[in-house]
Amino acid sequence: QVQLAESGGGLVQAGGSLKLSCTIPGRTFSRYVVGWFRQIPGKEREYVAGFARNFATTYYADSVKGRFAISRDNAKQTVYLQTNNLTPEDTAVYYCAAGTGVITSRIRVAAAYDLWGQGTQVTVSS
Repeated sequence: QVQLAESGGGLVQAGGSLKLSCTIPGRTFSRYVVGWFRQIPGKEREYVAGFARNFATTYYADSVKGRFAISRDNAKQTVYLQTNNLTPEDTAVYYCAAGTGVITSRIRVAAAYDLWGQGTQVTVSS
C-alpha cells in the first residue's frame, strides 16, 4: 500500500522558514493530485497548497499566498512546501495528502484525498 512520508517540521521563531517534504512512492507520481493541509486541535483540516494532476496547476490558500511555495522533484517523487515569513497563526500539524480521483472542484476538500501522511508539527513562536 502506498504511504506518504513527511518530514521537515519543527520549532521556529516568527518570521522564520521551514521546508516540508512529502515523498510519494510508486511509479505514477504524476497521476496524483497532491495537497498540503494543516490542522490545529478542535478545528477541521485546512487546505494550504497543492498541485493539480500532472502538476499542471498550483493552488494556495489565501492565508499563505506570497509566503508559501509548493514545488516538486520528479526524480525523487517528492513534493515540497517552502514556508516563509511564518507567524504563530501558522502553528499546526501539517499533512501531505494525495489521490488519483480528486476532481478540481474538490481539490481543497480533505475528504477527497485517500492517501495521507502521518503529519509533521510546525510550531511558530512569537
